[in-house]
Amino acid sequence: MGHKINPISFRLGINKTWTSKWFASGKKYRDYLLEDIKLRNFINKKLKNAGVAGCEIERGPQAVKINIYSSRPGVIIGRSGVGVEELKKDAQKIIFSKKAKIEVNIREIKSPEENARLVAQNIAEQLEKRISYRKVLKKSMEKSMQSRNIQGIKAMVAGRLGGVDIARTEWLSLGKIPLHTLRANVDFAKYVAQTTYGVIGVKVWLYKGEVFNKDKSKQSKKQ
Repeated sequence: MGHKINPISFRLGINKTWTSKWFASGKKYRDYLLEDIKLRNFINKKLKNAGVAGCEIERGPQAVKINIYSSRPGVIIGRSGVGVEELKKDAQKIIFSKKAKIEVNIREIKSPEENARLVAQNIAEQLEKRISYRKVLKKSMEKSMQSRNIQGIKAMVAGRLGGVDIARTEWLSLGKIPLHTLRANVDFAKYVAQTTYGVIGVKVWLYKGEVFNKDKSKQSKKQ
């Protein structure tokens, strides 16, 4: 029971789905996997200040569709869609098959406090400004708990907290986080804060209720 596992990969096929949606075998699988890693690293680096929460990649016979989820879509799109066109050109250089057409879709996230990656990114940005980690964690967690869809949150930071010589790990939690329950909809993300005194890792868990219970309640109402 002491072994750790990513809450998202633990629930793949149950209430979570894959962020890369395509099928390949042999050498193509290796090439597509490397392309996906390069594309995600490129998008996260280029759109660091655009509030990117995630990136889905779908592949077809002659096209590659990239769905970018962001809390600031206007920063990515730019004036008259110039930003999207630049993204397409840069992504085309990474794609192995030059004949494949690239389609970029920007989707807005209206509630950033309900997304684990955006919460972790917000905590990391404040830590880089040398704000007290206890104050940052409390404010971020309280803001997320104000949402009706969030029933529990847990946040963890690790590193030279406050600039001390010895690294340590600190965490806080509000509500409940049933990590061993497969039907629990748990959103998880980790982010890195680049501070002047070293790297601080940030992890966030968000509990959004039980998925299967909602389906059963709908079926009982229909009956």
